[in-house]
Amino acid sequence: MFGFSKKSVPRTNTPTDVDSARISSPQTPADGVTANAAAAPVKRSWMERLKSGLTRTRQQLGGGLAGLLGRRKIDEDLLEELESTLLMADCGVDVTQRLIGELRTRWKKDRLENAEQLRQTLADALLEIVTPLEAGLDASGHKPYIIMLAGVNGSGKTTSIGKLAKYFQNQGKSVLLAAGDTFRAAAREQLMTWGERNGVTVIAQEGGDAAAVIFDAINAARARGIDIVLADTAGRLPTQLHLMEEIAKVRRVIAKAEPSGPHEVMLVLDANIGQNALMQVKAFDAAVGVTGLVLTKLDGTAKGGVVAAIARQCPKPLRFIGVGEGIDDLQPFRAREFVDALFDVEEEGGKA
Repeated sequence: MFGFSKKSVPRTNTPTDVDSARISSPQTPADGVTANAAAAPVKRSWMERLKSGLTRTRQQLGGGLAGLLGRRKIDEDLLEELESTLLMADCGVDVTQRLIGELRTRWKKDRLENAEQLRQTLADALLEIVTPLEAGLDASGHKPYIIMLAGVNGSGKTTSIGKLAKYFQNQGKSVLLAAGDTFRAAAREQLMTWGERNGVTVIAQEGGDAAAVIFDAINAARARGIDIVLADTAGRLPTQLHLMEEIAKVRRVIAKAEPSGPHEVMLVLDANIGQNALMQVKAFDAAVGVTGLVLTKLDGTAKGGVVAAIARQCPKPLRFIGVGEGIDDLQPFRAREFVDALFDVEEEGGKA
């Protein structure tokens, strides 16, 4: 789907008291051929990776549906059991009631009789619920375009920053990373590693104030003509009120460095937490004004139904979803792809 060309960043003087690492990866041949190309494994398409990543949720949802429909005709008892299946996939009470209501209406109105008819009706109803979450991120309106990332510890925030850097590079954008997580000892080193891997600049300090690091990063990006600034922040629980106030301060400082910024405030959520994601969205939105979501680790959970719950209760744009550890396993959310992968619909000419 994407190429892997690199966009170099010209070196200029860095801000005072700021460490800047510009580490380039070895250049690959222009035609993309390497000595080991013949032995390289065939790259799976995104749809194949998405289906694989949603296996656990599909087994919970689609597998449970197949088991129910495979042994008897559609009736009220079956709908009650299907309701339990949807709840187990973390669709939530509101979504589950809506889906079951739609199925019941269609069953009586259209006289649904077999598994395929009910499966298609469920897929269509789920697609209608999650489609409003699909909203691509347009980063062309500002330069630099400042993206502030927030989330709790362990959500995959710093890793997502590294993958987003590669995503924007593949779009021909230049990227700068701001190591604003000054609380976690390994956070700076982790971001520096991603900077090395992607060949981009990382603005960081040994300790210090997170807001100051990001302020300097924005000024450095402006001086260098950088397209995208990805600003990391320290992980925190929504119940830690003093830390939530600190992240609100970071947002205010960004606005001082660039009055129009931040242009995007992304909240990174771990899909494994299921319904608890709703509480995180509400708390972080109140503190920093969340404008988009990143849902990671869908490959490690059977709770992928939380996407539908988010759509109903916290309808923030779902910018990206992650289904693996690979650098290309974080991609924009597309509702039709997501639902097709859940119900294992055959891919038609899928792209890598």
